Amino acid sequence: MTQAPATIFLVDDDESVLRGLVRLLRAAGYATKPFASPSEFLAQLSGDTPGCAVLDLRMPGLNGLELQQSMESKDCHLPVIFISGHGDVPASVRAMKAGAVDFLLKPFDEQQLLGSISQALLKDAAARAGRAETAALHARHADLTPREREVCALVAQGLTNKEVAQRLGTTEKTIKVHRARVIQKLDVDSVAELVRFVDRLGQG
Repeated sequence: MTQAPATIFLVDDDESVLRGLVRLLRAAGYATKPFASPSEFLAQLSGDTPGCAVLDLRMPGLNGLELQQSMESKDCHLPVIFISGHGDVPASVRAMKAGAVDFLLKPFDEQQLLGSISQALLKDAAARAGRAETAALHARHADLTPREREVCALVAQGLTNKEVAQRLGTTEKTIKVHRARVIQKLDVDSVAELVRFVDRLGQG
């Protein structure tokens, strides 16, 4: 599946700043979507488009930090860069603790902003790849029957076929059959790889 090109979402109630950001980023080759208010941005937010968000800290209605929280609540994980003419230490600390990539004070250096955006796009691409991999792991695990999932969990705990059979009240021969199917359906080559699969599944 072809992924949509990255887009830089810009949210700032200062129209002159917004126009300047659009000019700068388009000149640097980025696709942009400017919004004059948090509500406009949230109304069009989908989270499906790769990219990042550049948010002003102080805006009417929701401020930048509140907007960042609203994005999270809507399951939008776009990396955020804050820009502000009124930044203070508590606000910047709060923003960075919430996962912001950077916190830039106006007037900011253009190259610094472009560097932060480049970093944010790499972070977004890595996160999307991680989520896609986790989804693929869950899909393979979901293909197991309930009994195969039980066998999978017990084998991953280090139990032998005999111990699994005793735990599940069946024969060792039957467990060997289930175990072979688990290995095949999960597309792993060994018990060690199966253990890593289950670990990654738990972390997803």
